[in-house]
Amino acid sequence: LLGPATPAVETYFNARQGKYGLVELKSRFNDVELPEIIPVDVREMRKKNRMRGNFTPELLNRMQIALDGDEQVILFQNRRGFAPMVECKQCAWVPKCEHCDVSLTYHKRFNQLTCHYCGFTYEIPKVCPACGQPTIGVMGFGTERIEEDIAQHFPNIPVSRMDLDTTRSRSAYEQIIEDFSKKKNKILIGTQMITKGLDFDHVSVVGILSADLMMNYPDFRSYERAFQLMAQVAGRAGRKNKQGLVVLQTKSPENPLIHQIMANDYARLYQEQMEERSLFKYPPFYRLIYVYLKHRKEDILNQAADLMAAHLRQGMGERILGPDKPPVARIQSLFIRKIVIKIEQEASMSKVRRYLTQVQRTLIEDERFRSLMVYYDVDPT
Repeated sequence: LLGPATPAVETYFNARQGKYGLVELKSRFNDVELPEIIPVDVREMRKKNRMRGNFTPELLNRMQIALDGDEQVILFQNRRGFAPMVECKQCAWVPKCEHCDVSLTYHKRFNQLTCHYCGFTYEIPKVCPACGQPTIGVMGFGTERIEEDIAQHFPNIPVSRMDLDTTRSRSAYEQIIEDFSKKKNKILIGTQMITKGLDFDHVSVVGILSADLMMNYPDFRSYERAFQLMAQVAGRAGRKNKQGLVVLQTKSPENPLIHQIMANDYARLYQEQMEERSLFKYPPFYRLIYVYLKHRKEDILNQAADLMAAHLRQGMGERILGPDKPPVARIQSLFIRKIVIKIEQEASMSKVRRYLTQVQRTLIEDERFRSLMVYYDVDPT
């Protein structure tokens, strides 16, 4: 039994095709109104020098009105830590993990840099190792930074934060929810943990702090997932007899997705996504297989990836894309390459599997590639 307010595109397609039964609820429980959604152009506010840190005047004003009325506020930022990136303001040097091809996230609470892929931690350099200047600064903002900034704007208001760093144990997670439910805390800051399954009676304002962060992720499902997350967190605002309010901060207010979220127009999102996926051969019209190759030596990995892609093209032609570097091309000292295979729905997956196994066996027989790791993600979600 699937019961989402914002189903995955493939799920809704299957329901409309009769593969799943479909029951639609046209109104909310108790006829509660959908929240009003106000988009605010962050670029325009910055040009006019009206931003107060990472908050627009509209959001701060609406929060103040809610708090004055003894109501609660939820702030959504789908990125934990204090700042997603540390950079030298003199030469633009950025510290990266020694084991992964990714920049480090600054966690102020522990006063350290952390890799969110392998968990390795580093001290923050006092001077830039590239230019020798003491000009290391932070860029961007995560939930920890939001918590600190809110304490400055609303110094006497109790605040809680829900992300992976504050909910390491189940009891901590439950305690945060319980305290907020009992109004011990007036403002809840969180990542996507706060978007699903939580029902608070006194939340009248929700702030979505960086819509663009979700929309611009390099994945064909990024718009769908951004819609789901923002629609779900918006649904935390307003209960019973009062309409909620959502302030959506974005640098792209003209983006069609923003208008679909404002109108809660899932049908339009579905239609546009289906047109794009049909055109570019993505699910639900095609099945995907991601082939990942890993090796400690990048030159050997490149040779193996090129050779495997060439073998696959001999038998599968234009269905093969790549090899290419994924967004994070090295994790735990292993370099990674990715090959994408697009398979017609009616194709025999057992034949595809046999062919992939045959190609991999041929590859591993080469002495250079004995320590190569190959794994497959079929129908990736």
